[in-house]
Amino acid sequence: MKLRIAAALSIAALMAAPAIVQASPQIDAAIADAGRPEKDTKLDASRHPGDMLAFAKVKTGETVIDIWPGGGYWTRLFSKVVGPNGKVYAYVPAEITGFKSDPLGLAKAVAAEPGRGNVEAVSDPLASPPPPELLDKVDVAWTFENYHDTHDSFMKGADVGAFNTAIYKLLKPGGLYVIVDHAAVAGTGLQHTEDLHRIDPAALRAEVEKAGFVFDGESKVLANPDDPKTALVFDPSIRGKTDRFAYRFRKPKA
Repeated sequence: MKLRIAAALSIAALMAAPAIVQASPQIDAAIADAGRPEKDTKLDASRHPGDMLAFAKVKTGETVIDIWPGGGYWTRLFSKVVGPNGKVYAYVPAEITGFKSDPLGLAKAVAAEPGRGNVEAVSDPLASPPPPELLDKVDVAWTFENYHDTHDSFMKGADVGAFNTAIYKLLKPGGLYVIVDHAAVAGTGLQHTEDLHRIDPAALRAEVEKAGFVFDGESKVLANPDDPKTALVFDPSIRGKTDRFAYRFRKPKA
């Protein structure tokens, strides 16, 4: 009896333990890539690229859209993971191309780096219909800490629902839409997308599911339960330590 109890307790402990994410050799190699700039590698401790890339289930030979790529941190990693037979589109919404930081110029610069021949910088208005040649061709659509911005005033009233529908049409049946963002207080919906740069996870999930996606899982690797969620994400007291949620959605196969 004691042995049975001990065995049961051991099984229960294993079931309660957090799942260990197994990064692929391709992901490990992408993170170790000597072509990554120091500004990227300094962010690894806070972004957990191995866990996040494994969560996105991106594989060699696949096609990925990196939505709102910023300085190219994730674009570079995707480029190495998918390899020369894969493709990465660094998509910059046309509404932000006039920013002082020159987002489209940054994306083009990443595509021009040595070894990034599989990267292409592209730009269209957020809610544009997807290019016919890419319909049902994309394996993974990814956006990191920018989905909330699609609701902000500088997007000039872009139709976020139409954007999610366009992503749905681009993805292959079974394709994945992965969104990481800063969490707002539950129940606040879209109230703080502009002043705090946060979004209520439930509001985001409702928008994405409305486009036809099915919720496929979440990762708590970037969560911080100590974040009161009341400060602007750029505030020095919380910057780099916000409570972030990672949701994965799937386009149904049938």
